[in-house]
Amino acid sequence: MAEDLKKMYRTIMDDHFPPRMEISFVDANVRQTLFYEKVTWRVDNVEKGLRYGENPGQEAALYKLVNGNLVLAETHMIQPGRYLASDVELLQSGKHPGKTNITDADNALNILRYFTDRPTAVIVKHNNPCGVARADSLEEAYLKADMADRVAAFGGCIAVNQPVDRATAEAVAAHYAEVVVAPDFEAGVMEIFGRKKNLRVVRIANMDRLQSFVGQRCVEFKSLIDGGVITQWSFVPAARSKEDLKLAECEYQGRTYRINREPSDAEIQDMLFGWLVESGVTSNSVIYVKDQVTVGIGTGEQDRVGVAEIARDKAYRKLADRYCFEAWQIPYNDLKDAAKRAEIDSRVKSEKGGLIGAAMVSDAFFPFRDGVDVGIREGIRAVIQPGGSNNDYQSIEACNEANVTMVYTGQRSFKH
Repeated sequence: MAEDLKKMYRTIMDDHFPPRMEISFVDANVRQTLFYEKVTWRVDNVEKGLRYGENPGQEAALYKLVNGNLVLAETHMIQPGRYLASDVELLQSGKHPGKTNITDADNALNILRYFTDRPTAVIVKHNNPCGVARADSLEEAYLKADMADRVAAFGGCIAVNQPVDRATAEAVAAHYAEVVVAPDFEAGVMEIFGRKKNLRVVRIANMDRLQSFVGQRCVEFKSLIDGGVITQWSFVPAARSKEDLKLAECEYQGRTYRINREPSDAEIQDMLFGWLVESGVTSNSVIYVKDQVTVGIGTGEQDRVGVAEIARDKAYRKLADRYCFEAWQIPYNDLKDAAKRAEIDSRVKSEKGGLIGAAMVSDAFFPFRDGVDVGIREGIRAVIQPGGSNNDYQSIEACNEANVTMVYTGQRSFKH
């Protein structure tokens, strides 16, 4: 039985999707058609499409936009030919990509496009970031992103915004990853990655123009159980600079409530960093950020206070695992020495999971103050959220009581 289960993952689907696809939008006598071609790769001298879909046994195909233009009102679609994840160049594959490899790479690029001025690493697992970090070198950025959630990063998709150097390659090769995505790879790097035969190494030459995708929209399609389809324009974060943020303020029962403390430059940097990372996180979500590194990421919850607690709890667990791994090269859960565990637990507790001084990021407003109270009890110093709740005054009061600053983006950032 065990071998049969393993065989399931080695079975490659021959998809029956056609080589071309057309999607037309029709209004009166005006027809706008988007033309797509199926993407394949030559692996071991065989032309192959996607390995399979979300699960083995699900046929899937990847299409790239090759022609057409869609304009609805004043919104224009990204022009054909500006390829990123829809036309990846496989330098090393072992196993060729499946659907989740492509969507993980795409969401990593979705986040990475906002960070082009400094070495940045994004690690995605199950289409959600598990670690994002910026630093002075690419190796440092990768190591910080990996240690932000070393457990979840196992088998993830790593995307970086600069050519991979040997030091970064050695750091990546020391762990298990499914995919590495970069604009290029320096001399000697492919030999290092060659030790990992099933690592999919992807070069995206267009990544040097990644910043040009900021503010650009594409059309998203969501299929329903009955074959119906919802279409929408992709999300574009409006708050991308200090000038786009508003210090939290609201009116309630004839009284004006305002945040007392202006954020520092460092707090603004962390809040903006977190807000842009947030655009790639499944809702409901709350994340914590410190020194432009994710500390805890809570995703896909139904209630906001619950996801704030999940992100907090993850911060504690991930920091304990990090300290254990740095000291003894073993996971925290495998540490049997009670004294050593107690030492780590005490350190993590005193540092409140690394949340002291962090920024708290929420993709939607806090309906009550209990959400921000979760972060405040852990020592956060700043909050960024859309605002707009009838009870915004509660969150403002909670922040003022703790001398925490808070800003509004004026825009919700749901992702489903």
